[in-house]
Parts: sequence; C-alpha cells; structure tokens
Amino acid sequence: MAQPVRLYSKGRVLGFKRAKRNQRVNTSLVQLENVGTKEEAQFYLGKRVAYIYRAKREINGSKVRVIWGRVTRSHGNSGVVKAKFRTNLPAHCFGSSVRIMMYPSRV
Repeated sequence: MAQPVRLYSKGRVLGFKRAKRNQRVNTSLVQLENVGTKEEAQFYLGKRVAYIYRAKREINGSKVRVIWGRVTRSHGNSGVVKAKFRTNLPAHCFGSSVRIMMYPSRV
C-alpha cells in the first residue's frame, strides 16, 4: 500500500499588507513552510492558495468552505509572499493555516 501524495504545501496567514497607519485588506501576507529566502519563494508565484474553514450551516451537504486566492509576489527576504483572494480574508483567520497548491505548474 503506497503512501498518499500531498499535492499542496502548508502556509500560515500573517495578516494584511500594510503601511504604518493604513492596511490594504485586498492583499494578504502568507508565510510558506520550509521557505526561507526570496529565491525559494519564486517557485510559488502564480500558485493557487486555499483558505479552508468550517461553517455552522450546511451547503450541498458540507460544512466545509474554501476561499481561493493566488500568490502574486514575494514580500521581503524571508520567504513571505503576497496573495490576493477572490473575497478578502476575514481578520479572524490571522495565524491560521492555508494550503498552497502545486498547480498551475511553471516547470
């Protein structure tokens, strides 16, 4: 019996893109797992990001919901990337995990 293959990488939502006094809620900062430099983060540009959460009410027999987004560019030198989601992420998801899908592939 073969082990299942995970087709995503893990990440953590750090917060919104911001300046000293303003925050831009349409762009979120995501720290990628096992990525420590700007060069390593280049691989993930264009990849899809999924914020998966559980809701109280069922829709189509499932309480699981997803907000999809896309990695747009790197942020800083430590492997953090910026991601834009179809609907802005809620602020209570800061610190929660996201999945960075290994598609679309540019390899």
